[in-house]
Amino acid sequence: MTPEVTILPGLRIDELGKEFDEVIQDFPLPGPRFPLIWDSVCSAGISLHCFWGSLNVLRDSNHFIVETQVNLSVPAKDRLIFALDVSGRKKAEKYVRLLGDTVGCFKVGLELFVKEGPDILKVVRDNSSASIFLDLKLHDIPVTVSAALRAASTYGVRFITVHAGDGESILKTAAEVSETGIQVLAVTVLTSLSESELSRLGYRSGLSLNQLVLDRAGMAQKSGCAGVVCSGEEVADIKKSYGPNFKAVVPGIRPSWGVVKVDDQSRIVTPKDAISRGADLIVVGRPIRDADDPTGAARKIIDEIELTAMSS
Repeated sequence: MTPEVTILPGLRIDELGKEFDEVIQDFPLPGPRFPLIWDSVCSAGISLHCFWGSLNVLRDSNHFIVETQVNLSVPAKDRLIFALDVSGRKKAEKYVRLLGDTVGCFKVGLELFVKEGPDILKVVRDNSSASIFLDLKLHDIPVTVSAALRAASTYGVRFITVHAGDGESILKTAAEVSETGIQVLAVTVLTSLSESELSRLGYRSGLSLNQLVLDRAGMAQKSGCAGVVCSGEEVADIKKSYGPNFKAVVPGIRPSWGVVKVDDQSRIVTPKDAISRGADLIVVGRPIRDADDPTGAARKIIDEIELTAMSS
């Protein structure tokens, strides 16, 4: 009898039967064939890497269970969010038309939304099949935030951000609008903030940036948010602590081959590192926008998402 293989999200290692290296040759993969790289063998089991991330394998009778940090259900294209961080409609429409069939989502931030208003969301909808991430980082009294979320949901927005800094009262507005279909993401700590700045901002001595992010992520999940925005440095711990269904969106992405002349991001990672650590979606702006061939740069990042593997 041929053992069955099942993919499950999560992160766990258990005993592995010797037959696995034979069974894996017929493993039903969501993409091209891949080379296996044995990473480590220990008394608890075996960890291995493949082209779309890290795997952990356990054996239950005649059934192998493959558990992975990487979200396998979403096509690579749909995991790339392009940041429309431009000054006006003309430039925004240029990039939407250029990248509308390449990326899965467009992020509209404060500058563009304040300049053009909700009409800019119609530009995205009319010129692409991509979803919309409205990154306004709402931060106000709960009743105002709740009303703003409901208003945003009428424009076909998929994701919207709220600040996590003021605790559960604001974050609970996510649950209040859940029936609209809009997914609320809590911004844990801006990726421009470094750990050395925490004490100057009044945080208690000894508090690490990672712990602050994890604390806020926990509040966000408890309050009903769909996920968080965090840096690639914290995403693995967030996934480990709060599970695979709690979305992690990672900005501050800098491909190893890209050049950003003026960079205000402190906690940056490559697409490969973000995805292999568990990011569900990554946000990329300047490395695509400033490239000689923006479409080619976007496709290169999508290829990196598909072919990524964690460093041993």
